[in-house]
Amino acid sequence: MHINSLIKKIIFLLVVVGSFSFIVKKKHPVVLVFSKTNGFRHQSIPFGVEAIKRLGDANKFSVDATEDSLAFTDENLAKYKAVIFLSPTGNVLGEAEQKALENFIQKGGGFVGIHAATDCEYDWPWYVKMVGASFLSHPAQQMAKLVVVDKNNKATKHLPEIWERKDEWYNFKNMNPDVHPILKIDETSYKGGQNGENHPMAWYHDYDGGRAFYTELGHTNESFSEPFFLQHLLGGIQYALKRK
Repeated sequence: MHINSLIKKIIFLLVVVGSFSFIVKKKHPVVLVFSKTNGFRHQSIPFGVEAIKRLGDANKFSVDATEDSLAFTDENLAKYKAVIFLSPTGNVLGEAEQKALENFIQKGGGFVGIHAATDCEYDWPWYVKMVGASFLSHPAQQMAKLVVVDKNNKATKHLPEIWERKDEWYNFKNMNPDVHPILKIDETSYKGGQNGENHPMAWYHDYDGGRAFYTELGHTNESFSEPFFLQHLLGGIQYALKRK
């Protein structure tokens, strides 16, 4: 009788602990990674999805990934704290889906744009202003020098003041002057820059009730195994999630 009672107590404790763990896990914020392409498709997309999932596992947020634009409804987006556009290209959302994303941001949601998120939805002014610019052109992939212009930001505080790396460097048009740049590129350090001395490569801003972060980096597969870049990206995700 004593042994049976002990077994029952152990089972009860295991159930309680298991339930508590489930509750704790459910409290983790969830982000939605969206990577639909109707233009050029980056080979790095699956590497990016897996890297963001690993960041989530290590930093207490959960990750869903989709290329289905029909995921953009008010009801579905209510599950998420942030949406990450991982190199989508072309027109990827219909009018109803666009409105759902606008509603999500206006209710305080977060947005993270990676690389070709600026090569997307050119004819949607609200989106262009949120992501911060539109893609114009790019030269061949090459080494360049990135200059940290905000050393206190969580997406840059780990970086050297001058960060040399290889990637595909975008030139921009329709740049939003209200964003806060944290990285700029030194156009004298590579060939093909067209934005001059003021050529931001990563930025953030509060936008229409929510908050948005964009990094131009992330064209190459190797980016998503690069510690400096992953920490940079994590800082942007944490900003979108409103984490201090």
